[in-house]
Amino acid sequence: MMATHHVAKMYKNDGINRRYSEGYKLKVLAELSTGKYNKTELGRIYGINRTTLNKWIEKYDRKDLMNTRITVETKDEIGRIKALQKEVEQLKTLLLNKDLDKLIVDSYLKVAAENLGYKNVDELKKNLNIEH
Repeated sequence: MMATHHVAKMYKNDGINRRYSEGYKLKVLAELSTGKYNKTELGRIYGINRTTLNKWIEKYDRKDLMNTRITVETKDEIGRIKALQKEVEQLKTLLLNKDLDKLIVDSYLKVAAENLGYKNVDELKKNLNIEH
């Protein structure tokens, strides 16, 4: 194993784009599946970036080798999350309504400016002292 580790160090950040054979990729994944080394360790041994290992895992549909995230929540946390999600939806609705209200006001001002003979809405606002 030491020779492989030494070779990997020589390759590290040398700017060369490498292509790995299918057999080589499968060999590395097989070694990962033994559990003897994790992705970081195998990456160091073989001089392969963790991102590359993750791409190989996806390519060969080895979901068993992907990192798994388990979230444990209490009922209080679940309730709080649901309340926050509801609040986010309410805020989105308020923001949408505010945007629609502004669009309506802008449209009214544009029509008013045209009907009253102003060059544009800014001129109308200036003459009527409207800050919007």
